[in-house]
Amino acid sequence: MSDLTDEELERLADVVRLQPTKNSELGDRWGMDSGSDVHSYLENHLKDYYYRDDNSLIRATGEAAERTGAEPGVVDDEDDPNAVPERITVPELHEQVFRVVADHDERSESVVSVLNRVREGFGVDPEADDVRRALQSLRRKNVVEVIYRTVPTFRLAVPREDVEVVVSGE
Repeated sequence: MSDLTDEELERLADVVRLQPTKNSELGDRWGMDSGSDVHSYLENHLKDYYYRDDNSLIRATGEAAERTGAEPGVVDDEDDPNAVPERITVPELHEQVFRVVADHDERSESVVSVLNRVREGFGVDPEADDVRRALQSLRRKNVVEVIYRTVPTFRLAVPREDVEVVVSGE
């Protein structure tokens, strides 16, 4: 295996720390504009040190952790892929989100609610999409869950043929 440059080692350490992760999360971290740029970088520079799991999430090999000395973001439990990790390693915004999101026994909240709590609690001004990505990343790490609430839905109250519809202006 080839020697890695300082940049490659640092980026490989990011993969180790952020796993399981996606192209977009690494792209944000590395200042890349597209997922295809991240994919190309991984394939051209780090292909021996990462793989994609059954959900297409990027994970580091055991050797990657050894080479970088980085602490894995999530330790795999092969018997239970849904196990809650004891420790995760995340970027600062993700940590802030983790600190303010509703607790496990509280009512779940929206991305906008979490965004406002991050802004108030830390005096920072992230974009809603960044908070959404942070929540999704934390979800992939099994430390945040998604609760799908009932939303208003609509249907006709009478058979369609029983109602005449007139368009105004005709």
